Amino acid sequence: MKLTALRPMLWTNDLRGTIDFYCNLLGFQLGEKNDAWGWAALIKDDVEIMLAKPNAHTPFDGPVFTGSFYFNTDNVDQLWESVKDKANVCYEPEDFEWEMREFAIYDNNGYLLQFGQDLATMRSAD
Repeated sequence: MKLTALRPMLWTNDLRGTIDFYCNLLGFQLGEKNDAWGWAALIKDDVEIMLAKPNAHTPFDGPVFTGSFYFNTDNVDQLWESVKDKANVCYEPEDFEWEMREFAIYDNNGYLLQFGQDLATMRSAD
């Protein structure tokens, strides 16, 4: 048995606002949307995220996820420059002892999004 992908499903009360956040700020594309279901799929490169409005079976008062969503990127500094003035920042770019340069922002729902790049790949690009 092989796992072939992980596609997180983020709950949101503001489907349109969440689509706009991911598409306009982070460059995702709307792959599919079903208003009757209150559902959408967003795609960027090899990353896919699903969004869903809560229903009677899934009450929702805000993010209940206790972790973060960590995105690897090939240019963390360029991404930071494009989002830093438009997002709610958790922490600015920093080089960590585990050899990653990363920063974090919150999406429009309050989910924590971290973005990181391996320092070795940054050094080899110089």
